[in-house]
Amino acid sequence: MAQAPDSAPSPTLILGHRGAPLAAPENTLSSLRVALEQGLDGFEYDVQPTRDGAAVLLHDDTLERTTDGHGPIAQHTLAELIGLDAGAWFHKRYAGERLPVLEEALDFSCERLRDPGDERGTERPLHMIELKQAGLVREVARALAEQREVRAIIASFHRDVVLEARDQGLAAMLLAERAEEYDREFTARERIDAHGVGPGGWASEAGALEWSCQRWSWSVDEPAHLLAALRFPFNGINTNEGPRALAVRELVRLAPDDAGPYPVEVGELLVDPGRFALGRGEWCGQWRVPIALRNPFAWPVEVELELVVRRGAFEIGVRPPLARLAPGASESRELELTGGSFSPGGDPCVAAHYRWSNAAGRTAGELVLDAPLVRVRCARVRRDPLRLPMLRERPEDPDASVLVRRQGRSLHVSIESAGKLKDARVWANLDGAVHTGTRGLRLELPFDFDGRRDGVRFSCGLDGFAEAGARRRTLRRWAGGIPGDVHSGAPGRLVAG
Repeated sequence: MAQAPDSAPSPTLILGHRGAPLAAPENTLSSLRVALEQGLDGFEYDVQPTRDGAAVLLHDDTLERTTDGHGPIAQHTLAELIGLDAGAWFHKRYAGERLPVLEEALDFSCERLRDPGDERGTERPLHMIELKQAGLVREVARALAEQREVRAIIASFHRDVVLEARDQGLAAMLLAERAEEYDREFTARERIDAHGVGPGGWASEAGALEWSCQRWSWSVDEPAHLLAALRFPFNGINTNEGPRALAVRELVRLAPDDAGPYPVEVGELLVDPGRFALGRGEWCGQWRVPIALRNPFAWPVEVELELVVRRGAFEIGVRPPLARLAPGASESRELELTGGSFSPGGDPCVAAHYRWSNAAGRTAGELVLDAPLVRVRCARVRRDPLRLPMLRERPEDPDASVLVRRQGRSLHVSIESAGKLKDARVWANLDGAVHTGTRGLRLELPFDFDGRRDGVRFSCGLDGFAEAGARRRTLRRWAGGIPGDVHSGAPGRLVAG
């Protein structure tokens, strides 16, 4: 039978969200393996049912985004899925990666050694298995019963799935966007093992109260969110940024009395497509980036800055000088940066190497803390229609555009020109929620939109078929944040005009 995680792990458990999706194709055996190689405590992965009831690792209910297959997975048998490629979309070195079945993922239950000083000693990785719909709990319970000493917890946004998992004797976690009183009452009344909410989701009135179950947070990636989560501490988190999360956990261990902000703060990179002819695509620019460095430790440090490129081509000007910081001290540096890419996503990072020397009661050490250099666009919306041109993510892309218009608290988003795409439909990301429609969408702006100086997170786009008979849609975007996965980049900002 599967074993639940301890009721009060220390320090906070860190799981890889869909494995290690920035380093390997999500929800594959390679991605789970990389998560363990990074030193994470386990991984979260999604399970979907096939037509014949098999449990397969896949986030979406359709095959197009992460495989070379087509259509809903529920319309295919397991035998029909065996030959699909689930890795080539990510990188050619993963070509031929298969869709794993649940039993293959559960084989990642071998012992993994921790550092000798870790008080938890040696234990097996934790599997957080998210079920997207009802009907799979019995199959998952059967697979777990055949494995020995697998540490697992079943997670779902659906209460009926959580209750069925509990009734099957499995550890269960209810997922939600935000901690609410009705979920607090439900988890206590039904004796649910854990509750997991999105980044910042515990910062609510209900989140401040006592809960009868474990507290988790999912998809915690931003440095400030990670620091808050690992200081709390939660019982566990999952993240797309495994190495960053491990570094923040080490920061909390080394500086337990520090209550300051994340030690590395950077500015945004505003993008104005078409302004710079750099030959690197439209998602590019030239920036002077302010960087604020703070020493959170009780000893002096030297800090050296490094640029980490994830996608595209970037160059820096004169390398910023070392910062020598006394305990609690702060200094500012500036980074001259030029470059970019054709598509949003894969923003570069600044990595700050904090180093210290031997002293009485302390050995020399280094901790690398990184912060993303996020590229964003900004638009001002008013009653008159605002034309937003789509990025040219390939040199041959024709002009395409979307119209955005405000009417009170309603935001209207519609296609002006589909750029020769057939059967086009519109996309929008407003304040983190992604929506799709046919030719247009009507969305509701936050009630405090006019008072938000920096506006609200926003992006829009469209997709359609490039030619008759095509099986996959072509996506055109105004900025990042669409379709909303970890590779989409950051949304832009919409500001009141």
